[in-house]
Amino acid sequence: MIRIAVADDHAVVRKGLRLILSESEDLVVAGEAASADELLTLLRSRPFDLVILDLSLGTRSGIDLLKHIKSEFPRLRVLVLSMHAEDLFAVRALRAGAAGYLQKERPPEELIAAVRRIAAGGTYVSPAMTDRIAADLARGGAERLPHERLSDREFEIFRLLGSGKSVSEIAQALNVSVKTVSTHRARILEKTGLRNNADLVQYVIAHQLL
Repeated sequence: MIRIAVADDHAVVRKGLRLILSESEDLVVAGEAASADELLTLLRSRPFDLVILDLSLGTRSGIDLLKHIKSEFPRLRVLVLSMHAEDLFAVRALRAGAAGYLQKERPPEELIAAVRRIAAGGTYVSPAMTDRIAADLARGGAERLPHERLSDREFEIFRLLGSGKSVSEIAQALNVSVKTVSTHRARILEKTGLRNNADLVQYVIAHQLL
């Protein structure tokens, strides 16, 4: 029996996942969490084989949470289930320790196949994403777009700036200083070649990064 923890901040999604997974005799949802803190408490309370993790759990960065999980539970397998397109977060999630990435729009049978493959020690991304990763490796890891040059934290702040939030609003949301956010903003502009916040907003909208 594969013991699964489901982490998503929407109750209807958690219930849907439980129903889908319960149709397979070898899969059981042994715990649920609606926030990062709830998930960490759950994982510390009893053993799990796999976590199905939404990258949007409150204000905490999903990538940061993923890194924390892998640091504290290095043998725990994680499947990221997200509404965001693969080309936006899949590679970042894999680098942070995820064993797979699946979009929420995919059919239930694909979710079950991904869970079984990951629980067995494999990895899972879509065939299209596999092709892209292979192409990137063939080019020596060359990155295609300016935002792909950003670190995970810079990318998080980049998206928040692109959504129209101010430096002070971002600092409050991430529980860091305004100076820290301003420093990241300067690095973001330098790495992407963008000039100001207006350019950031236009870029984020144009590339559908929200």
